[in-house]
Amino acid sequence: MPHTDLVHLELDLKLKLRLERVCADLGLSLSEAFALFAHTAVPERNLPFAEPPDTFYAQSNVRYLEGILQDIKEGRAHFAEHELLEED
Repeated sequence: MPHTDLVHLELDLKLKLRLERVCADLGLSLSEAFALFAHTAVPERNLPFAEPPDTFYAQSNVRYLEGILQDIKEGRAHFAEHELLEED
């Protein structure tokens, strides 16, 4: 049997109770659901959600653009002229 480790998570109590009900409806325990999450996320190297919430994208895009602006300010960004490629 593979070695297991205890993972401690903090969730809002109401959210935890609702999640337990969802898992139970799917025939899973919370442990099984989180293990399924981990076994999917690791090989894909990504979160296994069909579509992350819009706020995730918005926050991610803001951080990405802030990083680009910082690179420009600190002289790490390099720009080159190129031809525009159009798709059919």
